[in-house]
Amino acid sequence: MVETFHSLQGEGLQAGRSAFFIRLGGCEVGCSWCDTKHSWPAKEHPQRSLAELVAEAHQAAAAGAGFLVITGGEPLHYDLGPLCQALDAVGLPLHLETSGVNPLRGRFKWITLSPKAHRPPVTQLLALCDELKVVVHSPEDLTFAEVMAVQAQAARGEAGGPALLLQPGWSCAHGQALAIDYVRRHPSWRLSLQSHKLLGMR
Repeated sequence: MVETFHSLQGEGLQAGRSAFFIRLGGCEVGCSWCDTKHSWPAKEHPQRSLAELVAEAHQAAAAGAGFLVITGGEPLHYDLGPLCQALDAVGLPLHLETSGVNPLRGRFKWITLSPKAHRPPVTQLLALCDELKVVVHSPEDLTFAEVMAVQAQAARGEAGGPALLLQPGWSCAHGQALAIDYVRRHPSWRLSLQSHKLLGMR
């Protein structure tokens, strides 16, 4: 377990909402631009009991958190079923942030899939995600984003696809210009910003 904290969701369609975050340690995806590289080595972070996490989540709910977010690292390296079941007692919706490289184990109200070209997601997550959020640094990322959108639509069939978001890489002026221009010309996509960083929040 890397950390827990109560803040505002900074990215995606849920941005600006009060949330309690549970950040799990361990990630084998290894994105060069990752802003939580300290979370990668799982063994460097202490284990926490489910009872402790549930107690903290209850406190956050009492303090105004509107939902719970399981993030990482890469949460799907683990079976999240027991954690989800334990957190059901808190009575708040469970959200997941994942790259989708492993099958889903656990039940979530909302799934944010942020796929990576060097480690594409499994089809199951493309079919289940509520929002597809691609980080943009280069034109190749835009091509990858469209491929993922098509695959997500195909995986869902007649059910329709997820919300489509492009998020400029942090401090990447080129990625920002590319994402803004692409969204301006493609109305099925929308821009996602890391508002928590812009505001100096956790």
